[in-house]
Amino acid sequence: MEQKRKKKILLLAVHAGEIMMKNGAEISRVEETITRICQACKIDNVEVFAMPSGIFVTLDNDVSGESPSTYVSRIKSSGTDLNKISMVNQFSREFTTTDLSIEAGMQRLDEIDRLKNFPFFVRILAAAFCTSSFAMIFGGGAMDFLCAFLLGLVCYMASRFLEKFDINFFIRGFCCCALAAFCALVVSASISEAHYGPIISGTIMLFVPGVAITNSIRDFLSGDMVSGLSRMVEAFLTAVSLAAGAGIVLKLWAMVGGITL
Repeated sequence: MEQKRKKKILLLAVHAGEIMMKNGAEISRVEETITRICQACKIDNVEVFAMPSGIFVTLDNDVSGESPSTYVSRIKSSGTDLNKISMVNQFSREFTTTDLSIEAGMQRLDEIDRLKNFPFFVRILAAAFCTSSFAMIFGGGAMDFLCAFLLGLVCYMASRFLEKFDINFFIRGFCCCALAAFCALVVSASISEAHYGPIISGTIMLFVPGVAITNSIRDFLSGDMVSGLSRMVEAFLTAVSLAAGAGIVLKLWAMVGGITL
């Protein structure tokens, strides 16, 4: 009976870690959340090793004399949803300070995991305002703001379209930045008030892996070198793919005499 209860605790804790890891949480936060949930259930020894691609948890209760229980969870997808991370944090606080049962806790986590993102029109408008605002920051004018706004709509929809075919983020970023560069060059060649530089720079910022870079630094500072290096390499390769997508189009455009680099 004790072994069955330990398994339920293990599944609950790992499920909470999975949700956090899939939505962009740093390693130390994931490990701390899993540890707190297990310790709240009177588990003496908890060993957690988390990476962006997996979570390893071992529970050992010295009092019961039973053999340790180990669970390995493979993380196959990742994204960024700070709202879900915050909700899991709140859940862990409630679970450790109240008499919430394991079954009710698992149901709560399932609800958080199934929680839908913002409506599509909200996300696409946010993407458009993001690109246009960055275009202004990079020295663009009113026309650049408008062009970047429209280009943000197009590139975000293109990214979501490619995502339906399970195309990884590197290829999606490459294609979307190449599309952004091409459209910006066409617009700047057609409209004298438009400048391709701020428009391209603003649109690229939509795909820059800012959360991955921040988390990699936090992992390094927390001593999680493997995870920090993994996320840093991922962020670097993503940045290379974004730059390559825009750079190749700019070079090809220059070769046909469109601009002078």
